Amino acid sequence: MPEFIPVNLITGFLGSGKTTLLQRLLADPALSDTAVLINEFGEVGLDHHLLERIDDTMVLLKSGCLCCTIRGELSDAIKDLHSKRERGLVPAFRRLVVESTGLADPFPILSTVQADPVLRHHFRLGNVITTVDAVNGLGRPESIKQVAVADRLVLTKTDIADATTVEALIAELRALNPDAPLLIAAEEKIDAAALIGDRFRSALGVVPATQESSHGSVHSFALTVDGALDWTMFGIWLTMLLHRHGEKVLRVKGILNVEGSATPVAVHGVQHLVHPPVHMAAWPDDDRRSRLVFIVDGLERASIERSFAAFSARPTHRSGRAATAAG
Repeated sequence: MPEFIPVNLITGFLGSGKTTLLQRLLADPALSDTAVLINEFGEVGLDHHLLERIDDTMVLLKSGCLCCTIRGELSDAIKDLHSKRERGLVPAFRRLVVESTGLADPFPILSTVQADPVLRHHFRLGNVITTVDAVNGLGRPESIKQVAVADRLVLTKTDIADATTVEALIAELRALNPDAPLLIAAEEKIDAAALIGDRFRSALGVVPATQESSHGSVHSFALTVDGALDWTMFGIWLTMLLHRHGEKVLRVKGILNVEGSATPVAVHGVQHLVHPPVHMAAWPDDDRRSRLVFIVDGLERASIERSFAAFSARPTHRSGRAATAAG
């Protein structure tokens, strides 16, 4: 069993296909050692998967998944599930998947795991998987934020959407979140293990040096920095940046060339939350510069560049050109 159980979140706006995706995942034997928290059994349609009812909130599925309904606070539901696991009342599970409501801001759900002193001793944040409706697109602020924080994007209903609309929507998704793997649900086989798996295995290959792109007040951009970074300096800078502007920094993700480390360190943050850094096995290519991708809401790129320059005494670069980053 893993030392820390990853908590994966399936989110997406109302009617975007979260429940349909969850049904497909629950039928996959690759998730046999997975526990799932959902709002209601009836919405997911588990009758054909049902193997054994453990109590009025838990069922064991034929695939081996343990499926539970959320009653009350999410933290209480996770603690109760973990307690039953430790006492042998339910099968041991290696990962947890939470399906959010369509109107949910992902951040409070993610912060539950890190803010609760009990949960953070047993669980860690996993992947955020966001479903996007190809017919209705990104018309709501909630859906834009759900896309921005995603580690994986699943585009649904492409089989009933106009091809031109789908192409334009994919371009929007790439502008909002340039490095998240994008799966077309109607055209591709759902690989449950890859979708739920380690966040850095596929999502942090080469961080793209994207040109700045925007969707209203939400925009993304990539920064590169020459030379090795002092880890303490970078940690203080990022912590202070998120402390002050966390509501506006929807996501920051990248790989760093850290002094004293032969391989890169992967970093990832969502609003005020910073995931534990991950020491990668090797560099993804010959480029040894530190690369960071930001997705922000109403925060100017120049202000981030200036604050970094003030801490590190070195400039960032825009698409190979030095940025003006005076103190």
